[in-house]
Amino acid sequence: MTSPPAGSVSIGSSVGMFEHVGRPQFETFFRSCANMLADDGVMLLHTIGRIGTPGTTDAFTRKYIFPGGYIPALSETVAASEKYRLIASDVEMLRLHYARTLRAWYANCEANRERIEVMFDARFYRMWIFYLAGATAAFENGGMCNYQIQYCRDRRALPLTRGYIGEGEEALRGR
Repeated sequence: MTSPPAGSVSIGSSVGMFEHVGRPQFETFFRSCANMLADDGVMLLHTIGRIGTPGTTDAFTRKYIFPGGYIPALSETVAASEKYRLIASDVEMLRLHYARTLRAWYANCEANRERIEVMFDARFYRMWIFYLAGATAAFENGGMCNYQIQYCRDRRALPLTRGYIGEGEEALRGR
C-alpha cells in the first residue's frame, strides 16, 4: 500500500489504530499524517487513551492481546503531534462510551463460546473473555477512555465553534 501524494488529503481520519502503533512510532505516525494533509486539511484521531500521566501497558495485554501496542496519555499524543505543526483544534474525551461496546463484545463472546472454541480453542476464548472483562472495568472505573482529537494545519480551516458538527449531522440525517 502506498501513501497518498504529499499534501493531497483534505480530510483524514485514524480510528482505533493509533494505540497499536506503539510509543516508538508516534512521531513517524504524525510525520506521515502531516505530510499527507493539505495545508487547509483536517484530520480526526480516535484512539484509546490513558487518563492522567503516561504509564505502561499491563503485561497480559502486551503479551497476549496487543503485542507492541501502547495506551497513550493525552499529553504524549499531543506532544508527538506538535512537532509536525499539527494543531489540536478540538479534543473530546469519551468517558464511558467504549465500556458499553466492550460489554456488548463480552456478551457476544459468551453467546458464541462454542463457535469461538471450534474456530480457535478454549484458551483463546478464556484470554479474550478475561481481557474484555478487565478492559470493561478499566473503562468504567479505571484509567482508560477514548480520545477524539481533531487536528488541522491552519487555524482558519475550521469554523470558530463546534456548531458545524451538529449541522453536518442534521444534514446527514436529512433534517
